[in-house]
Amino acid sequence: MKRLAVLTSGGDAPGMNAALRAVVRTALDAGAEVYAIYEGYQGMIDGGSRIRPIHWTDVGGILHKGGTIIGTARCDDFLTHEGRLKAVRNLLANQIDALVVIGGDGSLTGADMLRREWEPLRSELVVRGELSPETADRHPYLSIAGLVGSIDNDMYGTDTTIGANSALHRITAAVDAISSTAASHHRAFVVEVMGRNCGYLALMSGLATGADFVLIPESPPDVDDWEGKMCEILSTGLQVGRRDSIVIVAEGAIDRHGNPISCEQVRRALTERMGEDTRITVLGHVQRGGAPSAADRIMSTLVGAAAALAAINAGPDSEPVLIGVHNNRITALPLMACVRKNQEINEAIRSLDFKKAMEMRGPSYQAIFNILRTLVRAAPHPPKPGQKQIRFAILNAGAPAPGMNATVRAAVRLAVDRGHIPLGVRHGFRGLIEGQIEELNWMSVNGWAPTGGSELGTNRRKPTGSDFYAIARNLEDHKVDAILMVGGWSGYEGMLSLWKERKSYPAFNTPMLCVPASIDNNLPGAEFSIGSDTALNVIMEAVDKIKQSAVASNRSFIIEVMGRYCGYLALMSALATGAERVYLNEEGVTLNDLVRDIDLLVTGFRHGKRLGLMIRNECANELYTAPFLAALFEQEGKDLFDVRVSVLGHMQQGGDPTPLDRVMAARMAGEAIQFIERECDVSRGDEAAAACLGLVAEQATLTPFYDIARLFDFEHNRPKQQWWMELRPIAQMLAQPDPHFNKQNGRS
Repeated sequence: MKRLAVLTSGGDAPGMNAALRAVVRTALDAGAEVYAIYEGYQGMIDGGSRIRPIHWTDVGGILHKGGTIIGTARCDDFLTHEGRLKAVRNLLANQIDALVVIGGDGSLTGADMLRREWEPLRSELVVRGELSPETADRHPYLSIAGLVGSIDNDMYGTDTTIGANSALHRITAAVDAISSTAASHHRAFVVEVMGRNCGYLALMSGLATGADFVLIPESPPDVDDWEGKMCEILSTGLQVGRRDSIVIVAEGAIDRHGNPISCEQVRRALTERMGEDTRITVLGHVQRGGAPSAADRIMSTLVGAAAALAAINAGPDSEPVLIGVHNNRITALPLMACVRKNQEINEAIRSLDFKKAMEMRGPSYQAIFNILRTLVRAAPHPPKPGQKQIRFAILNAGAPAPGMNATVRAAVRLAVDRGHIPLGVRHGFRGLIEGQIEELNWMSVNGWAPTGGSELGTNRRKPTGSDFYAIARNLEDHKVDAILMVGGWSGYEGMLSLWKERKSYPAFNTPMLCVPASIDNNLPGAEFSIGSDTALNVIMEAVDKIKQSAVASNRSFIIEVMGRYCGYLALMSALATGAERVYLNEEGVTLNDLVRDIDLLVTGFRHGKRLGLMIRNECANELYTAPFLAALFEQEGKDLFDVRVSVLGHMQQGGDPTPLDRVMAARMAGEAIQFIERECDVSRGDEAAAACLGLVAEQATLTPFYDIARLFDFEHNRPKQQWWMELRPIAQMLAQPDPHFNKQNGRS
C-alpha cells in the first residue's frame, strides 16, 4: 500500500488546513496510507512522534481554522547534507515515498532537492547500516507534488496561491475602516502591506478599496521626484472634494533606481510638502492570520485533492509537479520550472528591468495595473481635440448584487478619463422608460467602490408594450450611443427584449453589453458573476457560526441558500464549509436519497458524532422543503439529535462586496469600455453588436445575444453547461463519513 506524507512549511497561510484536509481524505479514499509530518522539515529531520499516521476524522472540523494544525517551521538543518540524510532515514523508517509539500518557493525547492538526492542518500544509509537493503529497494524514488502556501501570491505557475485571497480580505477590511476615520478628520494614512518582492496584495487592495496612490516593486514611479508626483496627485484630489488620502505601500516597494521606499518616507513627504496630518498603519501578521475566505477554502480543497492523486500516481520518471489554478482550472506544471521562473521575476526586479517583471506577472496583472493607474487619478485627463465623444447609458437591473457600485464607478471613471460621457439611469429599466437619466462625472461615483447595493437603484421590471416607444424616445433625446447594463437575469431579459425590437425602433440599434452581476452566478457566457463571491462568504460565515451552535448541543442543521434553480451557491458553500450533504435542483432529491441521509445521520450520532450539516438550494425540490426535511430527520433521529432550519434569505444579497468582487468589477468595467469604444468606432451595416460579457482569468469573452438560446436553459434560468457541477464528486467524497468511524473523536 502506498504511503504518502504531507507537511506544511515556511510561513503559514489561511487555507493550509483546507488543503491538508483534502490531501488526507483524497489519499485515504484512493487507498493510500497517510502520514502527517509535524513542524515542517524540522519534523522530518526529528522523526519519532513528529511523523505519524493521520486519519479521516483527524482533519474534520478544520476548514475554518487559520494557520496549520500540523505546524510549520523554518529549518536551517535541512539545508545541510546531514539534515537531509536524517530526513530520508525517517521517511523510509515509516515506508514513506510520496510527499505533498505545502509552502513557498523555498519549501518547494527543498522538496525537489530531497527528491534528486533520494538515491545517493538512500545508498549512504544502507552503507552506514541505518537502512536495510530490502527497505531501500522497495522505495527506489520519491514522488513530489507541491502546493503554494503563501499570502504573497508570488509564485509563477498558478493564478492564485493558498492564503492570498484571505490576506486581501484582511487588508481590504482594514483599509475600509481606516478610510472612514481618515475622512472624518481630513487625514492621510499610509498603509504598509506584505508581499515581499511581489506587489499583488498592494495592487489588488488598492483597486478594491479605492486607494489614492499605490507603490509596488514591479512598477515604481517613473520619475526621480516620486514624492512630488504623489503629492501633486493627492493635493488635486483634495481640491476636487476628496476628504482623505490613502496611500498603500508594498513592503518591497522601490524607486526606479532600486532604493527601498518606506512608509516613513511617504509620511514625511505628505507632512512636509502638503501639510497633511499623516498616520502610518503597518498591518503586519494580521494579514496571515484568521479564518480563510471562501475562495481560499475552495481553491485549497481542489488543489489539495489534485496534489494527493498526483503524488500517489507518479512514476519513477515523473517530474515533481506544482499543482495550481489557471483560468479557473486545476493545472499541474513542472515544479522547478515554476521556481526558476519565479527567481527570474525577482532577478528582473533586482536588475531594475521593470518591463520584464510586469510582463512575467502576466496579462491579468498588467490589465489591473493599467486600470488602477486611471482610477487613482485625482481628476481625469482632459478630452483630446477632435476626439470622438461617446454618450452611453449605464444602468443596474435585476436583483441587487454586491459589486454593482464598484462596476459603475470603474466604468464611469474609465470612460470619463477617455473623454466620454456616461449617463446614469436610475432604477433600472423603469428609469429608461421614465427618462430618469443624468450625466455622471468623475466625482459622481466617489466612494462607491466599497459599498454594497446599488446607488443607481435597480429592480426586476422588464420593458413591454408601450415601454419600448418611451425608451426609444429617451435614448434619442439623450443622444445615447451605447447601452451598458450591469445586473442579473431580469436585466439580461430586458436587454434581449430591446435587441429583439430593433426593427421597430432604430434607436435600439446601438452597441449593447450585459455585465454579469448576480449572486446566483447563473448568467450566460460568464463563469463568475459579480456579487457571487460576496454571497458565498456571507453563507460561509453564517454556517461557521451555526456549526459552533450545533456542535455544542448534538444538533443537525438544514441551511437553505439562494440561487433559485442554479446550485452554484449551495455546492460551493458546501465545499467551503464541509457540509456533509447538499441538495441541488440539478440533481433532484428522491426518497431514497433521504433514507440514505437519515441512516448516515443516525449511525454517525450513535458513534459520537455531534454535528450534522445539510445545505439546500432554495429550489432543490418543491415537495421536500427545508421544514419537511427537518421534521423528517428529527422524527427518525428521535433522542439522538434535534434538527433546526436556517433560511439565510436576503442577507446573501447584502453587505459590502469582497475584494474579489471589487477587482472583478473593475476588470469587467475596463473590458466594457473597450467594447463600447470598439463597437462605436465600427462603420456598421444593418445591426450593432449586442453581447454578454464574461471573464475567465486573463481574457474577456463575449457571447452574442443570438447565441444565448443555444447556451441557456430558459426554463430553469441557468446555463446548460455549469462548470461547477464538475466539482460535485470531490465535494461528495470529502464529505462522506469515515468508514472506520473514530468513536472518541467523531467529527464531520
